[in-house]
Amino acid sequence: MLTNRQLFQSHLAQTSDAPLQLEIESAEGVYLQGANGQQYLDLISGIAVSNIGHRHPKVISAIQEQLNHYLHLMVYGEYIQAPQVKLAHALAATLPEKLDNVYLVNSGSEAVEGALKLAKRCTGKTKIVSCYNAYHGSSHGALSVCGNETLKQAYRPLIPAIELINFGKLGDLGCIDEHTAAVIVETIQGEAGVRIASQDYFKALRAKCDQYECMLILDEIQCGYGRTGKFWAFEHYDIIPDIVVCAKGMGGGMPIGAFISSQKHMKSLTHDPVLGHISTFGGHPLSAAAALATIKVIQEENLMPNVENKAELFKRELGRHGVKTIRNQGLMMAVEFESFHTLKSVIDEAILDGVITDWFLFCDHSMRIAPPLTIENEQILEACKVIGKAIQRVRGKV
Repeated sequence: MLTNRQLFQSHLAQTSDAPLQLEIESAEGVYLQGANGQQYLDLISGIAVSNIGHRHPKVISAIQEQLNHYLHLMVYGEYIQAPQVKLAHALAATLPEKLDNVYLVNSGSEAVEGALKLAKRCTGKTKIVSCYNAYHGSSHGALSVCGNETLKQAYRPLIPAIELINFGKLGDLGCIDEHTAAVIVETIQGEAGVRIASQDYFKALRAKCDQYECMLILDEIQCGYGRTGKFWAFEHYDIIPDIVVCAKGMGGGMPIGAFISSQKHMKSLTHDPVLGHISTFGGHPLSAAAALATIKVIQEENLMPNVENKAELFKRELGRHGVKTIRNQGLMMAVEFESFHTLKSVIDEAILDGVITDWFLFCDHSMRIAPPLTIENEQILEACKVIGKAIQRVRGKV
């Protein structure tokens, strides 16, 4: 009989020539349990997904309760389904008043696709402005607004009328003009290695969008749901987008995403043509129930106020080991090394000792740290000790 590893190698489509191939049997809280008996401390949360930890009891309970009622019933938007409407109401309560209408989808890429369509529909314009080194997803439209040519070149032609600017650079905002339908930016650039812009930049960006009556889309797929110490990262900058997109940490480990705007804007998708946007599985009842439970956990367990202190503990402990710099907004962190070779060696050594980290798609010399918000100080110290020893071993070999 073939092993799971052999089946993985033979029948599961791969995304790279060198997958990690960790075989995990179970997960709980901040830990993964390997088939080899090793326990791993997860410092990346499945790439900013398990914000409240793996298999949070309240998420499991919500899924189990919904299982007793129904699974899929009908394509999104036709039936009144309690998990969907309760989730939409709870999401709207976390947002400024004008962001009161939620379109539920299955992933971040789908949320971006919907947001781009909505912006074109509402403005009647076609030009989209996005940023260099941005990552918004891998589907055709989302890839079109990504800011890395290496990732895009093999799939051209993509959507036309995309113009790239430098994130955080005020002088680049001059490209926003009367032809612009939308500007889409990550509130905090993720795959670029946690790049943070100033409040002045975001204020100027908002003003430019207002001036030319184009829509500001903020991508909160990685940085939302409490990861920065506020529920939405844009709360740090005192601005309000026209559309916000979310996914990843939204579902407590279940697949779900959303693009959110005003009811006035969303109604444009209902006519000319009818069914202007449609999804079979968007807002699946199990995922919606899990997502509602996730909001309640973040709020009721008061996870956000401790985020910055936990981040400072990481920075203090990892700063002892001669890393170049540490960039962060809350528990969205990038630890910079001198090269990819050094970083990858440290990542591999740490995994052998039971701590999982990662690198960034467009910043391969920085270590990704984005643990569950539930991580305890003792676990942070444990993780940093392992990473520190890995750094020492790698540098000792050089």
